[in-house]
Amino acid sequence: MFIAVPSRQKSPLRWATPLLFAALWGCFAWVAMLPDGSQDRLMQDWGALSGGLDAASPHDWQRLFTALFLHADWAHLLGNLVFLLIFGLPAERIMGGWRLLLVFLIGGAFANLAAVIAISTPDRVIIGASGAVSALIGAYLALFPQARLGVVLPLGLYLQFLRVPATLLIGTWALLQILFTWFGPAFGAVAWSAHLAGFAFGGSFALIARSGIAKRMRQRSGY
Repeated sequence: MFIAVPSRQKSPLRWATPLLFAALWGCFAWVAMLPDGSQDRLMQDWGALSGGLDAASPHDWQRLFTALFLHADWAHLLGNLVFLLIFGLPAERIMGGWRLLLVFLIGGAFANLAAVIAISTPDRVIIGASGAVSALIGAYLALFPQARLGVVLPLGLYLQFLRVPATLLIGTWALLQILFTWFGPAFGAVAWSAHLAGFAFGGSFALIARSGIAKRMRQRSGY
C-alpha cells in the first residue's frame, strides 16, 4: 500500500479533503440503512448509466455527479477513502480547497462521462468516486513530480518501509489502468476507463492552473 511521506513545512488548514471524506462516508451510511429494494432503485436513479448520454436531459448530467457519492460496498468505499486522504491532503496544501473540490467534482464527472461512452453494454450502473480520486492522483503527480511515496513491503514476518519515486508508483498504476481497460471484463466489473479519464483530467488541470497555484503559494509565503 502507499503511505504519504509528510512534509516538514507547516501546512494551512485543509478542509476540502475532510469534507469530501465525510460526504462519501455519510452518503454510504445513509444508503446502507435503506431497504434493499430502495438501495437498488437509488443506484438506478442516481448512478450514471452506460450506453450513451441524453445531452438534453438535465437528470443525465446530474447522474455524472451524484454517482460519485454512491458505492457498492465497504471495500469499494474504503479503497477510495484511503487514496483520497493519501493524495488529496498534499494536493490541497498546494492547490487550495476550492481547486481540489473542482478537480474532484468536475474530474469525477468527466471520468463517469468517459465510462458512459466507453462501456458498450447499455444501462450498466456506474457508481463510485474512483474516477474523482484518479483525478486527484493525476493532479498530485503534476504538482509533485519529484515526490517520493512510502511503500510497505511484507518480507516474511517483517514489514519493510521504502521510499519510492511517485512517478514510478503512479506510472505503474496508470499502466495497469490501461491494461485493465483493454482486457476489461477479465478483471471484474470496474470502469477502468473512468480511472484513465479522471487521471488525465487531474494532471491536465494542475498543469494548466500552475500559474494560479504558484501565485497562491507566493501569497502564502509573503512574497
